[in-house]
Amino acid sequence: MQLAVLRAGTESEIDAAFATLVEQHAGALLVGGDVFFFSRREQFVALASRYAVPASYIWRDFAVAGGLISYGVNNNAVFRQVGSHAGRILKGAKPADLPVQQPTTFELVVNLKTAQALGLTVPPSILARADEVIE
Repeated sequence: MQLAVLRAGTESEIDAAFATLVEQHAGALLVGGDVFFFSRREQFVALASRYAVPASYIWRDFAVAGGLISYGVNNNAVFRQVGSHAGRILKGAKPADLPVQQPTTFELVVNLKTAQALGLTVPPSILARADEVIE
């Protein structure tokens, strides 16, 4: 199996990256967690659909927008942790004394409509583990 790493920092570079995926006959795409990518999620989902590229994303918003699958941190849980830390600081805790916390809640979202459009069958074991299945 070959892994190709493509970089994109502008809208046109995203388009070019998808063209490269097609040229390389890539079997799938994993989109990393980047705020720029998040702001362009509609573009990613549209291009993945147009080129029939199965894609996995880190944020659920991509799957909700029509992406195939997402697996990543539950942003609501992360925001609660941030709020808790902020509250402790506002009550006088020194930031340097607070423990470093990592996300502990992750969620799997599967978009069956997209899977069907791509001609893919999602295994029952994945569907059973999914936190949300979009039908």
